[in-house]
Amino acid sequence: MLRRVMTLVVALVLLAGLVVGSLFLPVPYLVAAPGLTVNTLGEVQEGPVIEIEGARSYEHDGSLSMVTVQYAGGPQRRMDFLTVVTAWLSPTQAVMPEELLFPAGRTPEEVSERQSVQMNDSQTDATAAALNQLGMEYEARPVVTGAMEGRPAEGLLREDDVIVAVDGVAVPTRGGDDPEALVGSAAVVQMVGDREPGAPVELTLERDGETVEVEVTTDEGEGGRAAVGVYVADRMDFPVDVEITVGEIGGPSAGMMFALGIMDRLSEEGLTGGAEVAGSGTITSDGRVGGVSGIPQKMVSAHRDGAEYFFVAAESCSQVSQSAAREELEVVRIETLTDAVEALETIRTGEGELPRCE
Repeated sequence: MLRRVMTLVVALVLLAGLVVGSLFLPVPYLVAAPGLTVNTLGEVQEGPVIEIEGARSYEHDGSLSMVTVQYAGGPQRRMDFLTVVTAWLSPTQAVMPEELLFPAGRTPEEVSERQSVQMNDSQTDATAAALNQLGMEYEARPVVTGAMEGRPAEGLLREDDVIVAVDGVAVPTRGGDDPEALVGSAAVVQMVGDREPGAPVELTLERDGETVEVEVTTDEGEGGRAAVGVYVADRMDFPVDVEITVGEIGGPSAGMMFALGIMDRLSEEGLTGGAEVAGSGTITSDGRVGGVSGIPQKMVSAHRDGAEYFFVAAESCSQVSQSAAREELEVVRIETLTDAVEALETIRTGEGELPRCE
């Protein structure tokens, strides 16, 4: 009997040791927590967040803050199971598989570089969107930056080709006349996509100072639209120089707030009327606002740092109900930069209704 009791005790001790030990095993999950807020109308250690040369700029009261998420974990610094469970129980944190931020086959360095590129692109698109909204002309020339392997354009289009016409119709490159007009690369995507996948398209290119005509058979691209399989970026010529400084923050999710911040700097009358506004959403050069992740944590950050209103992309509305700060902020639904400007006018004047997430 004594031997059986001792055996049971030893087994229980070993089992308890295994259970306790498992709590400290590294697991492939990330924890998302409320991060920094940066007022695009304010300053960081290096100076103004938004600095403009080539036009008169203004300073106004209020704030138009971008909001970030702080991630812990990852392939090189995995957290233990106990930490992940604790975060899962927290009302202000979220747990997610690490492949959402670190896709298989990509190193953390590649992910970081990609986020830096996205941040730079979002600043360029925000500048274009802001100038469009203000009616300030600029030029956007669509330039091929690479062809996708195995797609129709491979071997036909080259890096640095400028696409000047589609099916003989000139690609519009002059922005600023219509806030939501498609110019540059956005216009090329639309013009090529306006046909059945598989139908040919004739592209007129500027290549090494010469005009070249290329016919490409399309295939099915994103959203089932016709595409040729090239990466196209806009070579911008703005009438003003806009420099945005936010330190080591990456990703595209601050685009909407950058665009509003640029507009505020260039407008004699401030956009906010002194209100404290935060938000998160991507931006395209024609002013479309896109959804982003981490809205529940960003709302907590915004409330913590004094925001009264939170602008959220319509595509991200489903995340609002998950936030611990959902009762503390007036959440405003935004689809375009025009929507955001009109919402700010409503806030500033007190007249009209703000669009809400349904």
